[in-house]
Amino acid sequence: MRMRHALAAVAAAVSVAAVTAGPAQAAEYTSALKVKGVQYDAPGTDSNRCSGGNTKNEYLTIKNYSRTAKVNLKGYAVKDAAGNKYTFTTNHTLEPGDYIKLRGGKGTNSDAGNVVYRQNCNFIWNNDKDTINLLKPGGAKADVHSYTKRANDPDGNGYINYHG
Repeated sequence: MRMRHALAAVAAAVSVAAVTAGPAQAAEYTSALKVKGVQYDAPGTDSNRCSGGNTKNEYLTIKNYSRTAKVNLKGYAVKDAAGNKYTFTTNHTLEPGDYIKLRGGKGTNSDAGNVVYRQNCNFIWNNDKDTINLLKPGGAKADVHSYTKRANDPDGNGYINYHG
């Protein structure tokens, strides 16, 4: 009799744990910098020509979500699933709550305009699916997001929001 009560108690505890655990969440990395959003599909017909192409319209927004800490982007990198990588090689400090748009194409970086250009006219993000890796200096993950156009872009405008 005592064994039956013990088994019933264990079964009840397992049931409660299964209900309260909920679905598995994506890993949350310890970094003030996070991917705020991505324009993975530049509006218009894709053209990676440096003159007249639309790679400047593909961008990744990175935001400093800290309330107090400034973060220097030098040494941070972004990488896609295929291993295409861009590393921030110069100092660019984000104040708390500030953001930067990392754009494709060639252009003049601007602290005042919150923009950095990859100085490369090739697209980095795939239009159907990809993985965005934001890496800290040294290679540790700061933030990671995988997307598919079908699952993550219901309005089909080529833009996905993360972290609000």
